[in-house]
Amino acid sequence: MIYTVTFNPAIDYVMHPLTLDMGFTNRSSSEELYCGGNGLNIASILNELDTDNIALGFIAGFTGDYILKRLQSEGITCNFVELAEGFTRINVKMNGVVMTMCNGMGPKIPNDKVNELFKRLDRIDSGDTLVLTGSIPGCLPDDMYDIIMTRLSGRGISFVVDAAGSLLLQSLSAEPFLIKPNNHELGRLFNVRPETPEECLPYARMLHERGARNVIVSCGGHGSALIDEDGEEHITAVPPCKLVNATGAGDSMVGGFLAKVNQGASYDDALRFASACGSATAASNGIAKRETIDKFAASLDRLMAESASKAAAAAAAHPKSEKAPKAASAKSGAKQSEGSVDKA
Repeated sequence: MIYTVTFNPAIDYVMHPLTLDMGFTNRSSSEELYCGGNGLNIASILNELDTDNIALGFIAGFTGDYILKRLQSEGITCNFVELAEGFTRINVKMNGVVMTMCNGMGPKIPNDKVNELFKRLDRIDSGDTLVLTGSIPGCLPDDMYDIIMTRLSGRGISFVVDAAGSLLLQSLSAEPFLIKPNNHELGRLFNVRPETPEECLPYARMLHERGARNVIVSCGGHGSALIDEDGEEHITAVPPCKLVNATGAGDSMVGGFLAKVNQGASYDDALRFASACGSATAASNGIAKRETIDKFAASLDRLMAESASKAAAAAAAHPKSEKAPKAASAKSGAKQSEGSVDKA
């Protein structure tokens, strides 16, 4: 079973304003509502991929009720801790010429409710996976992820951490099964500016050597890199994609990778499928549906096959040339993507 934790979920209220002038009344041409939060995004993509999962976290008030009913109507199993006061936040996103956002604060979480979450986490069994992702509310300790992983250590639970900065670095001592920074987050950790998967690989390996079993680095339209638990390097391109909304693309990559690994797929196949999931969501309003994911997966498979065929033909034409590294064959075609699959 895969469990996700979302400490500060939200209703994302997306508006499409005709104008956006400060100090004046602006009107929207249309609106949509989505359940927001990194953990909920991963739960949604896992649900689309028929992978059993349970969503944990905190909800409050009428907005929390909406999220619970919406997720349950989609078939997602929820086990949220309900708070007695406050309400789950609303994030207003005004998608005009540029995206302008105003994110809510969210409710205060008292200690007794944190302990209630801990009791639910204590029921996770050996062989299960716990996904910790997203920001920590200001009312909770900054090292909450580390507190949870220390509490559950030694129980045979696989941890997945998709977070930035100190949250990510703190997780390495727990030897998480997977971490997934994007190239910008990776760059901030090491004070560098890598753009391509090839440029990210040395720094991904450093995180691998510090404890992370699998390290995926997403690089937007350039593709993604993976250092797997055996120390092997993998690179995948991204399928051609017209960017609609990058929110949730990184979460979709995590969910796609976990779903494929859960099915027994190789790490190479899992990375490629994760890339397709990220692109599918980037090309969708909200988290991608299965039909879209399958379409992008087939497109990427064709792209990678064409790249491999061209590489083989080039090698046959120049048999005495030095053999190209494994990663190079996957790079061809990566920049054909018009969109980014970076994590929002």
